[in-house]
Amino acid sequence: MEFEKIIVGGGTAGCVLANRLSASAQRRVLLLEAGPDIDSKNPPACLADSYPGTAYYDSRFNWVDLKARIQSDMATVGPRDAARKYEQGRVIGGSSSINGQQSNRGTPADYDEWAAKGATGWNWDSVLPYFNKVERDLDFAGPLHGNAGPVVHRRVPESEWCDHARAVAAAMRAQRYTLLQDQNAEFGDGFFAPVIANENERRIAASDAYLDASVRARPNLTVICNAFVTSLIFEGRVCKGVAADIDGKSIRFTAGEVILASGAIHTPAHLLRAGIGPADRLRKLGIPLLFELRGVGQRLMDHPSLSLASFLTPSARMKSGTRRHIQVALRYSSGIPECEPGDMFMLGVSRTAWHSIGARIGSLVNFVNKTYSETGTVTLSSRDPYREPSVDLNLLSDYRDTHRLMHGFRLMAQLQSSPELAAVTSDAFPASYSERVKRLGIPNRRNALLSSAASALIDGPQFIRKLLIERLVREGPSVAELLSDERLLEDYVKKSVTGVWHASCTCRMGAEGDRMAVTDPSGRVRGLGGLRVADASLFPTIPRANTNLPTLMLAEKLADDIVANQ
Repeated sequence: MEFEKIIVGGGTAGCVLANRLSASAQRRVLLLEAGPDIDSKNPPACLADSYPGTAYYDSRFNWVDLKARIQSDMATVGPRDAARKYEQGRVIGGSSSINGQQSNRGTPADYDEWAAKGATGWNWDSVLPYFNKVERDLDFAGPLHGNAGPVVHRRVPESEWCDHARAVAAAMRAQRYTLLQDQNAEFGDGFFAPVIANENERRIAASDAYLDASVRARPNLTVICNAFVTSLIFEGRVCKGVAADIDGKSIRFTAGEVILASGAIHTPAHLLRAGIGPADRLRKLGIPLLFELRGVGQRLMDHPSLSLASFLTPSARMKSGTRRHIQVALRYSSGIPECEPGDMFMLGVSRTAWHSIGARIGSLVNFVNKTYSETGTVTLSSRDPYREPSVDLNLLSDYRDTHRLMHGFRLMAQLQSSPELAAVTSDAFPASYSERVKRLGIPNRRNALLSSAASALIDGPQFIRKLLIERLVREGPSVAELLSDERLLEDYVKKSVTGVWHASCTCRMGAEGDRMAVTDPSGRVRGLGGLRVADASLFPTIPRANTNLPTLMLAEKLADDIVANQ
């Protein structure tokens, strides 16, 4: 079967590209997605829900065998951590169908840095029109916003905030942070209601926004889900198509161009299996070298993160109304030497899980917004396409990230002990996204019953709650112990750091002379024909943002470039 364009991956970028490239009836486009399709008019409840706490645990919609090592060899205290499950969407819409729905652009400086690193045409002034093209902002207009795009953006108004969110905001205000009305147009420090891809308490995934019934009805667009791409097909150094397993059969599809939009983990894996990447690594697996590109799978980035949790008094918990559990956020500057403004980010989380324990626990989540740790890798564990690649995030490989998370922990503790938060919370403890927490987070009847029994005890006498938190919930030192011992705090940060599912930068675009650049600024893979990359793996650096909205912007811009330069 022959097409003009084959898009591998029906996630955030793939949905955009399928829509825009099939807009011309003369262009035959095939979209292949490894996961299931979804009826956008009647989606599974967990995917439509404003509260995402069940979607990213649902094994139907993510890569269940995908794991990542979190810590860096340089940062780790003691033995390296075991690989942990790393949730990424495996469903039409990709991670936009299971993520936290945050729609953060980052700052103009992020994209000016992209251009400075050789991604010509990706400076702020060049990308702003595409951010605007993506969105239909329900709250703001003007030159920094779009009002006709397919992705609805809104903010939960303060009138709908729960008392915990109000207290978080009040504590931030008491620390002299100012209120920002619009995080995507005001780029200084301050707290705000986060922008979300959500309308009428319903998630807006990329598949909802870009692959509605009218788009799918186009005769020149073919969408095939549950299609697992096993290999790229080459003639010499020109990519001619792909092979995919569909309904137990291997089917070959040919095209004038193949566009990899499988995300920052699976896109480099496709290239590596085709013999495109670091020659020494391919040689060890017995993969014949097609073309050496040293940057494939290298310099993986994510945002290093820590959390501080606390018990919520009954009056502070989320009530009827919005299901959005993150109602206030803070962008701030650490002030640590050699770090840029707006280098840190904090979320006030008013529900930490779907179950009844999660309804009683709130948290502050702090992450390094402008990270300098960029030594992560994606490598193959096997030539078998059904074996997941080996992922090493190598968080905290840059010492500044460790110091900033230490600074961030102190700030979280200061906010948590403020009169504003002390009035609605108690029993603060360092939180960890451990395997125990993950197991309890899986939506099933057993966990519902366990959490219901435990939550009754948590709501009981304070001494029982304290005992439960110390013996069953907290994993590590207390807040007081960490604040009183600098070395202990540093060790805790290094052991407890986690990513926030913002994998990026593994096939970076860059200038011709950049030996680590995998593609040119149009996403074309260097040294090869008929092959392009179009997802977050192209980012030259990870922006100060959740990565979904920058990926939508990137796909919109690349689609325009592809159409204009055919």
